[in-house]
This record gives sequence, C-alpha cells and structure tokens, in this order.
Amino acid sequence: MSSLSAKILNLFSEPACERNRGKDAKARKKGCSKPQTPGVAAGGCAFDGAKIVLQPITDVAHLVHAPLACEGNSWDNRGAASSGPTLWRTSFTTDLTELDVVMGHGERKLMKAIRQIKDAHSPQAIFVYTTCVTALIGDDIEAVCERAAEQFGLPVVPINAPGFAGSKNLGNKLAGKALLDHVIGTVEPDETSPYDINILGEFNLSGEFWLVKPLLDRLGIRVRACISGDARYRDVASAHRAQAAMIVCSKAFINLARKMEERWDIPFFEGSFYGITDTSEALRQIAGLLVRKGADPEILGRTEALIAEEESLAWKKIQAFRPKLEGKRVLLNTGGVKSWSVVHALLETGLEIVGTSVKKSTLEDKERIKQILKDEHHIFESMAPHVLYATLSEHKADIMLSGSRTQFIALKAKIPWLDINQERHHPYAGYDGMVELVRQISLAIHNPIWREVREPAPWDSQTGAEEELPSTKCETATVHALNKCAGMKPNGFAER
Repeated sequence: MSSLSAKILNLFSEPACERNRGKDAKARKKGCSKPQTPGVAAGGCAFDGAKIVLQPITDVAHLVHAPLACEGNSWDNRGAASSGPTLWRTSFTTDLTELDVVMGHGERKLMKAIRQIKDAHSPQAIFVYTTCVTALIGDDIEAVCERAAEQFGLPVVPINAPGFAGSKNLGNKLAGKALLDHVIGTVEPDETSPYDINILGEFNLSGEFWLVKPLLDRLGIRVRACISGDARYRDVASAHRAQAAMIVCSKAFINLARKMEERWDIPFFEGSFYGITDTSEALRQIAGLLVRKGADPEILGRTEALIAEEESLAWKKIQAFRPKLEGKRVLLNTGGVKSWSVVHALLETGLEIVGTSVKKSTLEDKERIKQILKDEHHIFESMAPHVLYATLSEHKADIMLSGSRTQFIALKAKIPWLDINQERHHPYAGYDGMVELVRQISLAIHNPIWREVREPAPWDSQTGAEEELPSTKCETATVHALNKCAGMKPNGFAER
C-alpha cells in the first residue's frame, strides 16, 4: 500500500467522526469506499477541496503542479476576503504539457517554478499542490519541496491531495493533515496569553469573520489563528499555542481539531456564528473553555453583558422586518453546518421552514435539525431538480436559499432566490450578519419584479383577440393576428 493510500484510510477511520464511530470493526477497516468510486469527484475533487480551504492563507503562494486546466478550474472559487496581502489571489501553476509528462520533466519544472516565485514575490511560504496527472506519473513533490526549502530558506509545503483520491471533503481533511505535518508548531509566537483561541473551518466568505472578530476583541479574546480565513502563515504556524478552539465546519477540519487536542491539549467544540442564539452560545462556550484552561472567571460575566447588549440591539433591528416576514415559507437547499445553523436562525425571525437539505451534513448535524424542526418530513438528503422545481412551482415556498447551482430552478419557478453558499456577496455571520440576512430575504420576497414576472404575458392574456379583430384594425393586433392579416402563417412564412 502506498503512503498516500495509508493516509487516506487513516482519515476514513477518524475517531472524532460520528459516521465512523457508528461502524463496526469490519466496516471501519474497509474505510469509506464511496469517495473512491468513479465519477464521485463530480462537483469537487480532493484537489479542489484542499485548495479551497488553504487558499485563504493570504501571504502564501499557492502553486499547482499540474496542467493549466487544474488551476484554472479551481482558482478563486470562493469569495474569501483579505485585510492585507493579496498574493493568494495570484494564480501559480507549473503548466505541464504532454511533452513534460512523456519526458519526465515534471520535478525539474516544479523546482524552477518555486525559484521563480521566491525571486519575484518573496512569499512567507509556498504551498505545492499535487494533482491527478502529477500523482499518476509519480512526481515526488515531497522530496522537491524539502530540497527547495533547504536551498531557498523558506517553507515549501507539499499538499498531497490528487483529485482521484476522492471527494472535496476528503481534500479538506488532507489539507488539514498537511498543516499538521508541515506547518503548525513550526513557529513560536512573540507572546501568549490565557485568552488565545483558534477558529477552524472559518473562511471569511464575503468578510463574515470581520463581523465576529470585533465581538471577541471587546471580550479581550485574541484569535491566534483563523484557519484559514484572512490568515497569515506565521499565525497558522504558531496556532499550537492557543488555549481553546472552535470548529465552524466540522466535516472540513475535525481531524485537525482532534490532533491538536491530542498533541497540544487544545480543547475544542463545534459551534456556529449564524443566528443570534447560536452566536451567543458560541461566545459562551469560548469563554467557558478559556476559564477551564486557566483564564480569569470574570470573563464569563463580561461575555453575558456583551451578549445581552448585542441581542437587544439585533432584535430591535429585526422587529422592523417581522411584519413582512411573519409566516413566509423558506426552502433551504444547502448542507454542512448551514443545514442546522441557518434553520435555527430563520426560525428565530418568524419564518417557516418547509424543507432543508442535509447533504454533506454529519449525523450530529442531522440530529440537531430533527430537534429544531420536530418533523423529519421537512428534512431531505437530496432533491432531484424536477422535484425541487415542482415543490417551488406549486408555491409551497415563498423563497429558496441555496447555492448558485440551483438558482435557475427557482427562477424558472418564478420564486425569489437568495445565495447562501460560498459565492454569496453579503456577510451573514454574527448579530449584524443575521440582521443583514433578514433584510436580504425581505428585499428578495417583496421585490416588485416577481409580481410582474408572474403576470400572464401580453400575448397570452389576449387569447382569441385575432379572431375578433376587424380586417381594418391590423395595426393594433398581436403578432399572431398581424401575421394572419398579412396572409402569413404563424411560423412567419407567407401563404401561397
């Protein structure tokens, strides 16, 4: 068995994973066979998964060792935001050709690319991603990265996550393993405090984390590392000195959180910054873990005071939208942490959930949804496009929240749609983010365009007009009637 295969099987037997804990010894030994079946990478391969969770580390050069198409397909596919460096937005690839593959020039070309990036951009580190092609031809990127790091005097990190290894989620975990093996623990911070924490699985989409960080700052809590939204390499490398951690997306970095707890005694919990109640609970749990690790218990009182103040302000703003949204029905077609955290958030505002997808959700996520909705009929694993369209066209929902892949189903059904996934343009995290989400839902539902779209088309509303049309009034007729007056067939060709 190759070293890569062994690493993958180890990830499939992750003890902190609810799905794996539920298996018997025989099933656990087989690992998760589904991600390795042909075609399962459609919608996101392991390389894509590794790239999207690591690329938000902003002062790192992300070099894809592959033909050009691999980088072009995955670059900048999330709306993560940076407060400083912009190097992460520059696309780097070795651009392998058929000749390079046949002649075995891959490793030499990779070394040359690393040198060029170092000379031109002076990054804090270079992350090198292997892909299907370079893994199949056997390029040893780990050896090249080790030699380059010695020669150029900067960290060069191999990310061994070729697309054929499995799904996007597996790539997330392989990226976490690369951080554990090569990055975290390699730098000591200038100073530490009992109030240092890590946030894992937060990618600062549309600047969402910037709505949460000020709350932590007011409590005197320092984010040692946010992995990986708006992150810096040195912060990630010194993440082992944090006192506690919060996981925002457990399926992405559960292995990272567990290993950091084992190696450096950093306790963690899974929480969400979506919704008023969940944001408050996350702040409470962070404060509680810090006190457990030795922080002054007075932080608990300050946390409650902050929560009371922010909740009061947020509810006051939301009340203005409640008359317009009371009883409105929402269909949520997403997955992961949003499948339960956003559900909880929307129910708080008086909206009714008619259905939510649990695709990509953990067993724990699904249990949370059952407790929140109290009805399993509103939970679906996946919904075929025609079923989704039928649900919307029958007006069982007033708006659909989903990713961009299903937006056209909603538009065809003439139902408002709001982007809740990674391409979204508005931040929805924290107290202010919840107010913004409610505002955007209200704007979408009450947009006057939907009233116009649902009206019959002029040519449909004038059915039969052409039969009643006098021959002398052709200038006021519909197109079909005009054709008839002119001796034209409906297809536009004149009758002979």
